[in-house]
Amino acid sequence: MQKVKFKNRNWDTVANLHLPDNFNESQNYPAIVCVHPGSSVKEQTAGLYAQKLAKKGFIALAYDASFQGESGGEPRYLEDPTTRVEDIRYAVDYLTTLNFINEKRIGLLGICAGGGYAANAAMTEKRIKAVATVVGTNTGRAFREINFLETLEAVSSQRTAEANGAEPMITNWTPNSAKEAKQASINDMDMLEAIDYYRTSRGEYPSANNKLRFTSMANLIKFDAFHLANVLLTQPLLVIVGDKVGAFGSYRDGFDLYNKAVSKEKKMHIVSGASHYDLYDKPEATAEALDNLIPFFHEYLSQK
Repeated sequence: MQKVKFKNRNWDTVANLHLPDNFNESQNYPAIVCVHPGSSVKEQTAGLYAQKLAKKGFIALAYDASFQGESGGEPRYLEDPTTRVEDIRYAVDYLTTLNFINEKRIGLLGICAGGGYAANAAMTEKRIKAVATVVGTNTGRAFREINFLETLEAVSSQRTAEANGAEPMITNWTPNSAKEAKQASINDMDMLEAIDYYRTSRGEYPSANNKLRFTSMANLIKFDAFHLANVLLTQPLLVIVGDKVGAFGSYRDGFDLYNKAVSKEKKMHIVSGASHYDLYDKPEATAEALDNLIPFFHEYLSQK
């Protein structure tokens, strides 16, 4: 693995470039951009999939989103869907500058919110030749199901306050512990598993600090990751979900994306008995996902 940087407008994106065993710079490799979930960083689930894909002969690039992790950009802790999609374009730009990568053989993998961003980017970024999602989530749909009008009113008030000198409001993506969730009467499987993944030794990472700029919510609420997929999403598509369904909605979003995509070659795979977060890092669930991802990318990123 190599740590690399590439420009994204006027700031640096920091990424890990995962290389195959016996990597030879004089050879020509297919590449896959791996897009992390909301609240995540490149060393977590996106990095796990990138590492496994590299073992199978792909160059895999996992990067920190703009405003987050080790990447630059201001203001910090912003989750902006438009920029998240643009991050993918800059990642593809970077890959095309590497002489050991065939620019005609670039694929895209997104996990959770990263899956929604991946699908959205692929609609207009035709350098991407194949796209796959693992528990891909349409973040706008998810946030529109939770008191969204009240949230928009609160965002408006907060922007006014900040314009007049108040400190930015930085909230948490999840409660910091299962105990904190219980005190808040939160008992949904997906949220509790998110806490178990992000806030314990299972998956925590120092730069994944559970911070979200509250005013991000306005752009998240209005975003529809799958808008125009029925017209523009033409690349081969693989959608992977688990059938243990929680409130985050990745199971139904998976079907929504699959049904909307105009792709002539598309496949859906359901991992039986797997929850949303099982497909982040649990060996059995991720192995089954990879058993589908690897042949999919080999088929559509093969040397033509």
